[in-house]
Amino acid sequence: MKVEIKRTFKGVEYTVGKLYIDGAYFCDTLEDTVRPNGQKIAGKTAIPAGTYRVKKTMSPRFKTVLPEILNVPNFTGVRIHSGNTAKDTDGCLLLGLNKAKGQVLCSKNTMAFFMDRTPNEFDLIIE
Repeated sequence: MKVEIKRTFKGVEYTVGKLYIDGAYFCDTLEDTVRPNGQKIAGKTAIPAGTYRVKKTMSPRFKTVLPEILNVPNFTGVRIHSGNTAKDTDGCLLLGLNKAKGQVLCSKNTMAFFMDRTPNEFDLIIE
């Protein structure tokens, strides 16, 4: 299975992208701001582009199993989860439908469908 995010808008407050599973569009994504390499503001910076291993593990914060993005340089505890605005990201990836400026909607349903559709471990490519 190939899971890929193509960032389509890199703004001052947030980043929007499209998530594809095996080449087919699945949903939109919302992240914090993409910053130059080496520059990080805790909870307000998107993870660097690259290929990452993802494993579904128990989230201490959310008290449920969520995809954890592993071995992200200078980041810990990065998850894929539901939420609606950049304030909900805290450095993580939100899934949903980008039907409103700076937001993803239908996030909980999209996240549930993503959890059902993906295996317990997979690679994530972020461009």
